[in-house]
Amino acid sequence: MNIFLGLAETVLKEGLIYGVMAMGVYITYKILNFPDLSVDGTFPLGACAAAACIAKGMDPWLACLVAILAGAIAGCITGLLHVKLGITDLLSGILVMTAMWSVNLIITGGSAILQFFNKPTIFTSGLVKLLPQGIYAHRQLLLILLLAIAVRLILAWYLSTKNGLLLRAAGNNEQYVTGLGKDPGIMKIIGLSLGNACTAFAGCILAQMNENADINSGKGMVVMALASVIIGLAVFRKLSFVHFVTMAVLGSVIYKACLMAALQLGLPNSYLKLLMAILLTVAIVSEKFGKGGKANG
Repeated sequence: MNIFLGLAETVLKEGLIYGVMAMGVYITYKILNFPDLSVDGTFPLGACAAAACIAKGMDPWLACLVAILAGAIAGCITGLLHVKLGITDLLSGILVMTAMWSVNLIITGGSAILQFFNKPTIFTSGLVKLLPQGIYAHRQLLLILLLAIAVRLILAWYLSTKNGLLLRAAGNNEQYVTGLGKDPGIMKIIGLSLGNACTAFAGCILAQMNENADINSGKGMVVMALASVIIGLAVFRKLSFVHFVTMAVLGSVIYKACLMAALQLGLPNSYLKLLMAILLTVAIVSEKFGKGGKANG
């Protein structure tokens, strides 16, 4: 029973962390219709930026802000390449993702893994230390849940504002945005900055939980995020009371639970990437089938 509870807590922690990333990808992929491959680079960027800051003695919460800012800048660059230089969306993401490999190595001082054991993190400092012993044992899950809720509330609020409505319109009808006297390209840049800020924040949280940053941690993140978004929308689309941003988080938890279940059933780690690709394929096909069925109905 304890083993099951431990696995469930691990699934929830990792699912919620990747859910923060999925919320960002929801903005770029679903709202802007922009297949942003720079996610594979900005996830470890957030981890490396936070690790480097904490290793040098910076407050872990300030390190989070640095990671978020770094992700936003990377997303802005992706947007500028696409909007201002006319580079295709896919290639813009690939260029930034490739550049981030060198940037992350520079941040970590040339090391593939940057460790900061016994340094203060968001899980061991501040108000967290005041938690009762029984709750303190589960502080990571509690704090990650609170952070995921905070990001969800901020994004939901932003998307309901005038600027957020313009962002949503930029992905569906650029002419409408232009008709309002606004530049849809600027809205795309804002959306990409926001999405990659969420991705970098997710990498920052994971790094502080593990007390190390790995420049290779971004491999497959875009697949995981897309699968989380699509699974969440496919499973919870009919529940009108569940916000689309929340669906992305729940999809991430489901996706992570599927991977964990496969590993517990004896699937070798070497097959994990194949399983990720299969899950994404099934999610995409299911989403298209669901839309077709609805249309035919």
